[in-house]
Amino acid sequence: VRSNNRQLTIGCRKQMSDLLTLTKSLMAIPSVSGEEEAVGHFLRDHLTELGWTVELQPVSENQNNVIATLNDTPRVWMSTHMDTVPPFIAPTEDDEKIYGRGACDAKGIIAAQITAAEQLRKEGITDIGLLYTVEEERASTGAKAVNGHPLAAKCEYMINGEPTDNDLAIGSKGSFRLMIKTSGKAAHSAYPEEGDSAIETLLDILDDIRHTHFPHDDFFGATTVNIGTIDGGLALNVIPPRAEAGLLIRLTTKREPIEQALQSVVRGRGDIEVLSCSEPVKLHPVEGFTQKVVRFTTDIPHMPNWGKPLLLGPGSILVAHTKDEYVLKEDLETAVGLYGSLVRKLTATEVTEPAKE
Repeated sequence: VRSNNRQLTIGCRKQMSDLLTLTKSLMAIPSVSGEEEAVGHFLRDHLTELGWTVELQPVSENQNNVIATLNDTPRVWMSTHMDTVPPFIAPTEDDEKIYGRGACDAKGIIAAQITAAEQLRKEGITDIGLLYTVEEERASTGAKAVNGHPLAAKCEYMINGEPTDNDLAIGSKGSFRLMIKTSGKAAHSAYPEEGDSAIETLLDILDDIRHTHFPHDDFFGATTVNIGTIDGGLALNVIPPRAEAGLLIRLTTKREPIEQALQSVVRGRGDIEVLSCSEPVKLHPVEGFTQKVVRFTTDIPHMPNWGKPLLLGPGSILVAHTKDEYVLKEDLETAVGLYGSLVRKLTATEVTEPAKE
């Protein structure tokens, strides 16, 4: 018994060591959105060495989704994205945390999913797949490309990974990205009556938006608006003939009523250019897991063909996209166990039709 316990302890320590090493190896490869080729090749080589069948699905000239399987009947998939927001921050660590870009969003998640998948494989569970996409942080280009893949028809459940504090998300808000553009007439700033300031018009519109009450949903919560960028003008001594602002609205309803409300606010004073939209989704709940609704958006709305969606991952969204991004080492280890538990529960269920949102 002592020998078995000692071997089990050694095995757990090695798994933890491998998990942390894989996390740091992935983080050491820069992969800002649009530059995921190198990390995709690393994952292809790593998974192939482990014995997975790996496909690189082209998305652009230098971007590939990574699709890995153990057999021809993968019922449950684990997925997240390979890209990160800028800038690249190399990994560092202390006794408790790994710091750097991608620690929790989402390279630590990739490492935890692969580690969980390998543990499940040792238990004889092989009806699983791994899917890693490109450009989630900008427009979910990889998710849109893989939605039509033939393997989607065999998928019953897709466990997506984002930093949820290892809670199982049962809903996520949508994301509506748009630009508001205004135009005016240039003139010498000493004679403002000869011109028409596009910036002042834009500021008036933005102030009206800030005082607009958007819908609140009992399940998803409040619709929120972030004015993320403002640009315009030519020089300090010129009345600005152009201006624009970039907005990201966290949707709790379908897009149409929000877009109609914006049109009513703008009232012809400017133009609205829609960049992208993904609507809020309700996710598959599983008993025995702490559950919550998250405010951010994922690849899930762009992969409706990939079975019933679930969402879980280590780390906090509150540190993702920041210069201080980190993940707790113990949370990575906990995530391995949670992913394994989810897959065991899902593979034990009868075949069901994918959810239709």
